[in-house]
Amino acid sequence: MRAVIQRVLEASVEAEGRTVSQIGGGLLVLLGVEDGDTLEDVSWLSGKVAKLRIFSDSEGKMNQSVTEADGEIIVVSQFTLHASTKKGNRPSFLKSAAPAVSEPLYEQFCAGLERETAKSVGRGIFGAEMKVALVNDGPVTILIDSRARE
Repeated sequence: MRAVIQRVLEASVEAEGRTVSQIGGGLLVLLGVEDGDTLEDVSWLSGKVAKLRIFSDSEGKMNQSVTEADGEIIVVSQFTLHASTKKGNRPSFLKSAAPAVSEPLYEQFCAGLERETAKSVGRGIFGAEMKVALVNDGPVTILIDSRARE
């Protein structure tokens, strides 16, 4: 399971011609589920994202989590995070989990973040064509892969 975490001043997701999620300061998380990912990956990654200290404290040091910074979160499903570009110029998405597997894990990840932060988490519409807008703060962008935790 991979997450691209972006610290944002604001972010929104549009799908089906309407805004489905919108936040001020916080995190925009793009989440990719790979074949073989489990609830253990969900639990580890949601805890890691919730506790990631990438917000500035009173001294300007990145030392606060999204909760401590009173930030909001949007999570967008992003199967293309598992693209393979080893052969040719057209990406292969064979490592991405099928929707029947990835959608429940995506929902569990969002629920895990809600438990960890005690706040609701904005979502895109799973499998829909979406437009994601953001103002990256910093910029700060972090990539975390649950299979690279050791």
